[in-house]
Amino acid sequence: MQAEIITIGDEILIGQIVDTNSAYIATELNKIGIQVYQITSVQDERQHILDALAKAKARSQVVIVTGGLGPTKDDITKQTFCEFFEDELVENADVVRQIHELFATYVKRKPLPANLTQALVPSKAEVLPNQHGTAPGMWMKQDGVVFVSLPGVPYEMKGLMQDSVLPKLQETFDRPFIFHKTLLTYGEGESSIANRIEAWEDALPAHIKLAYLPSLGRVRLRLSAKGKDKDQVIADVEAQIKALMPMVENIFVGFEEDGAIEEAVAKLLTDMGKTLSLAESCTGGRIAQTFISRSGASAYFKGGITPYETYMKVKLLGVPQELIDKHSVVSAEVAASMATQVKQLFGSDYAISTTGNAGPSLGDSAAPVGTVFIGIAGPEGVITEEHRFGKHRDKVIQRATNKALELLRKQLVKSS
Repeated sequence: MQAEIITIGDEILIGQIVDTNSAYIATELNKIGIQVYQITSVQDERQHILDALAKAKARSQVVIVTGGLGPTKDDITKQTFCEFFEDELVENADVVRQIHELFATYVKRKPLPANLTQALVPSKAEVLPNQHGTAPGMWMKQDGVVFVSLPGVPYEMKGLMQDSVLPKLQETFDRPFIFHKTLLTYGEGESSIANRIEAWEDALPAHIKLAYLPSLGRVRLRLSAKGKDKDQVIADVEAQIKALMPMVENIFVGFEEDGAIEEAVAKLLTDMGKTLSLAESCTGGRIAQTFISRSGASAYFKGGITPYETYMKVKLLGVPQELIDKHSVVSAEVAASMATQVKQLFGSDYAISTTGNAGPSLGDSAAPVGTVFIGIAGPEGVITEEHRFGKHRDKVIQRATNKALELLRKQLVKSS
């Protein structure tokens, strides 16, 4: 079965906010076997909303609308719902009581008349209590299609989805089981992977689909299947993954549900009882951020420095000036020295270094924009690799970050 999501609000269309609600709703619907057919964003404008509702009704069995439920005059979703369903607004006593309770508990004053207008709902609507705000959710049906209206505030919307919408959808509809399994690969492009697994992909059963999801330095391979028999759907996907694995083994780093590559690296370091330090020049702390944004990093991550200026590589790290003069600051030799020196400085078991020219202009080296050298120092010595990551600055930095994590993981796997 299919669903459609409609988000209402000029703030989305002018780029003032990012529509995270749709991503959340789509993810949660997919978990219960409902596929999202389309996501539409519309203005707070009567005819625009009416047109979107009519088109969604023709395509889907479930239509979820978020936004436009505030107490101000520019929020017109309820009035438009009444027009679409040939209905009228009535005051709901339960919502009135809840609004008074919320204001008494959290605001410490009586609600204004505008706040109490939130209790006006279409007479045909089933009210979905909002435990986190004044705007209730609304559940309506027309010609077998379910329409759900939810507030646009993300935590209010999520509460209503979990408490009311998802359980009611599960009770109302007979749904197939949908299963996704996503492999994470690093170090090879989408077209190259497609070429190596072409025969396997061509032989996939009709009910299993493969999607390539590329980003900088990594490609996710998502297998999706649906069917009535949950156990059979899972077994079919797992069988295809077993057949695929030998073809991608050298670039496979884990499954998405197990976390990104930085989580795989963190687990390896923790399980091995090893520590890591960083000397980031061209990546500017991006690698460190991937670790410290996750809890528990202190178990394996000792710290890092960002010796961006050439002089600081000498001053802080102790990279020999003559090495820089001879080979350039963007070189394999300097990357190796940076990794070795920061490993010694922090007393860590492993170290990563990056030095390069992220652009758009040349720095202290004549190396072409996009050139990056990565060093990995470990108990068995130091390795370096040279890469050319293009000319877009952020792309260079992110690809260098991903490649550094990939190289470290390979060294850890060899030693584990």
